[in-house]
Amino acid sequence: MNGGAGVREDLRGGTAVAVRLAGGAPLREALGGAEAGDWLVLDAAVREVAWYRSRLLPEWEHTDPLPAELTHLGESRLALALCHRDGRVREAAVRRSARCPGLLPLIVIRCADWAEPVRERARELLREVLDARTAVDLAPLILRVGCRDRGAFGIGLLEEVLGRASRGRLTALFGHPERTVRRFGYRLAVGHRLLGPAELAHAAARDQDTVVQDLCATAAVTSLRDEGGAYDEVLTPLLTARSPRTRSAGVTALRRAGRPKQAEVFLVDRSALVRACARYVVRQHGGDPAPWYRERCAAPDDPGLPPGAVIGLAECGDRADAGLLWPLLAHPAAGVRARAVAGLRALDLADAERLRPLLDDPAPAVVRETTAALLPSAKQLSAGWLLERSGPGRPRHVRVAAFRLLDAQGGVVALRVAVRLLEDPDVKLRTWAEQSVQRWHPSAEVRRGDAEVGELLDRSRHLFSDYVLRRRKREAGLDG
Repeated sequence: MNGGAGVREDLRGGTAVAVRLAGGAPLREALGGAEAGDWLVLDAAVREVAWYRSRLLPEWEHTDPLPAELTHLGESRLALALCHRDGRVREAAVRRSARCPGLLPLIVIRCADWAEPVRERARELLREVLDARTAVDLAPLILRVGCRDRGAFGIGLLEEVLGRASRGRLTALFGHPERTVRRFGYRLAVGHRLLGPAELAHAAARDQDTVVQDLCATAAVTSLRDEGGAYDEVLTPLLTARSPRTRSAGVTALRRAGRPKQAEVFLVDRSALVRACARYVVRQHGGDPAPWYRERCAAPDDPGLPPGAVIGLAECGDRADAGLLWPLLAHPAAGVRARAVAGLRALDLADAERLRPLLDDPAPAVVRETTAALLPSAKQLSAGWLLERSGPGRPRHVRVAAFRLLDAQGGVVALRVAVRLLEDPDVKLRTWAEQSVQRWHPSAEVRRGDAEVGELLDRSRHLFSDYVLRRRKREAGLDG
């Protein structure tokens, strides 16, 4: 028998495992440590390679055909019968499967069978045998099958069985690698109040799934409001979480806790969502975030100025606050410079001439923000100046910015820089250049019959079919 890696490879197609089972290999050996998806693959593979199509799998010619009476079939052959194309065979197999606990995953699949007799028999059997321990083990498969037509029964039964289970039983669901299983487990725990506010807060801070984060954070704050308790036990994990959604829930909860001063710390958070929630809390307690931001941005040389204060000022200030943002373009911290550009863009005050020098900034984040701010006014920038910065001697982030702005200018300039970059050693830049050439069409300002356009298109003919290339040339007023 192959090792675990070989089993995983076989299960991708499913047919190899089906052949082993048909040859009499024990179910546990043929499947190894099968996961939910492996059972579904096996089920599909057996039906795909039906018994009457054995010519496609010569190995099956050496196995006995399925008997009409399935009473004496072993577990492996019974597994194949549960996946058979013929609904009468599947129904008979379900009747005989109660004696084989190892076949329960296939019984779960048959609970969503298209044939009603098969489906009803499988549901009766699953209802009889499903206990809390088995339900936890089968939860990943039941939830996958639940996404199918007629699959709601399994999820309903899972909720019914695990709803009566102890909290300890559900612990395995909370740490499951599949997010759908964790979501189900936490929804069940919240619905039955199996976890306290502090436990929910820690779960929200720990889990990587946004659905679990929202579910647990909301439940933690709601439980705290309904039941009362120590706010610190709940707020501390929420406010220190890596996820902005979780932090925002904690910041919003500071309003009910009456802690606007604690919310001020989050006025400079790196997340716009958290900053907005912090401003809400401050305002609800009679404060005004705008002067708070202005006070911190008034010292353009302050090395400790948080970047969040800069963009926060733009988010809640007005156009007059640009006077505080322009000096910050020379701040020693790249984060502050980038946020100052973003703030000017948010206030619709991105002056092309004043921002253009920042395209040479050594910090990629600053150049990215500057590029985004200049794209609407790209045609105001000197094409020659940008072409110089798209050359191989410049830093990559500067070259990318120059290419994006030249591409936004359109016309011959865009085609010229794209064709020049078709042989660039940078794979991504070369790919973007190819895409730019392929979507290029002559704009109104392109002189018809321009020989340079024809030459550039000929240099990039490998990107077009002959028909498309002739059509592009005709659009530019050139002979195909």
